Amino acid sequence: MDLGIVAVAVGFLLVLVGIWGILTRKNIIKIVIGFSVFDTGLHMVMVGIGYVKGGTAPILSKGLKNNIFVDPLPQAMVLTAIVIGLATTALLLAVAIRIYKKYGTFDIREIKKLKG
Repeated sequence: MDLGIVAVAVGFLLVLVGIWGILTRKNIIKIVIGFSVFDTGLHMVMVGIGYVKGGTAPILSKGLKNNIFVDPLPQAMVLTAIVIGLATTALLLAVAIRIYKKYGTFDIREIKKLKG
């Protein structure tokens, strides 16, 4: 089985698990974890799409002719997306901490009751 197909399939599974975690959980920390799983799944899908069986790094030299090269663009995009995802997760956790300090709970239902 092709490794790229496996990476894309596992990535889609992680995306679905992350969406399920975001939509069904009432704890803010669990929602942030669901977002992180969703983000990781997207990274795996992007890398899996760029995978080429038997491909090598796109470094040209004199001795190489008719080689199959891997597209470096998805890998570069994933590196950028990892940094953006890390910053977003840090921001979400900072907001969750502020909410906890104000309301004393991470439960969304309790926050709605306290808010009025």
